[in-house]
Amino acid sequence: MTIVVGTDEAGYGPNLGPLVVAATVWQLDCRAAAADATLVDALDACNSFPGDGPLWGDSKSIYRAGDGLAGLERGVLAGIWLATGSLPADWPELAAALGRIGPPKNDPSLPANAGPRLDEIRLPGAADSKTCLDVAAAARDLLQPRGVRLAAIGCRAIHPVEFNSLLDAGLNKSDILSHATLELAAWAAGLEAAQEVLVWCDRHGGRKAYSALVARHFDTPLVQTIEETPRRSAYALPAAGLQIEFCVGGEERLPVALASMTAKYVRELSMRAFNACWSARLPNLAPTAGYPLDARRWMAEAAAAVRAAGIPESAIWRRC
Repeated sequence: MTIVVGTDEAGYGPNLGPLVVAATVWQLDCRAAAADATLVDALDACNSFPGDGPLWGDSKSIYRAGDGLAGLERGVLAGIWLATGSLPADWPELAAALGRIGPPKNDPSLPANAGPRLDEIRLPGAADSKTCLDVAAAARDLLQPRGVRLAAIGCRAIHPVEFNSLLDAGLNKSDILSHATLELAAWAAGLEAAQEVLVWCDRHGGRKAYSALVARHFDTPLVQTIEETPRRSAYALPAAGLQIEFCVGGEERLPVALASMTAKYVRELSMRAFNACWSARLPNLAPTAGYPLDARRWMAEAAAAVRAAGIPESAIWRRC
């Protein structure tokens, strides 16, 4: 049996809202050498049955701002059902299903005792729950005969106040992403016993060397470098029976694709709560996705309301 872990992030570039990292854990009946082909076949099968677009894929192809959240939500909630056996009905249940997301009310960028808040979000918000259940059951029926099972999904959200404190501690933006990803990957790789473990990560910005970080987070005395090229950095951990790689375009692989979708979904829900909360205080305040140019517009327009709420800028504005 082989375990394949896929990781990806959402929100690496914005100044507002959390950086979100997600991991998916897949159990395969085949050996590691056949994992890639098995998962390509599984993804093709799950995206071939009738429905409103592909079930899983790179989040940037599944969701575009302005197109609505239904497709992204359908794929993520179907994945959660496959991993846990139930659909989350609200944000606290989503947080519990994703395991590592942290306290559901823990967003320091929102004023205390002000709504709408994350814990008031009801799910699904855009997709139909029956559709989510139907496609999840169909995916299960396609994955089982291929010897593929989605075992778990995990998520880590780093809000601006924590992000800024990590910068103050001496990490840079790329360090923060890499540390969060490898912490989550190590957790995910340890969930299921397996003969072989593969960890697939999307490349972290321009970073090419990861061996020291891998050794630290997987607590292993030996990390063998397989290759470090502009497109792929790969390492073997013989003592753990594990291989980890960081690839450009990793979202094309099913475990990374669903991680990408999960991270994007959690960030989108967070930003919707953020915008709803602050727009309730300033009705003419246009919502923001948090990216630098529009984030500066938002901060200028919301500055007085932020000060009145007693929220420090470091709790809202993520230095990048």
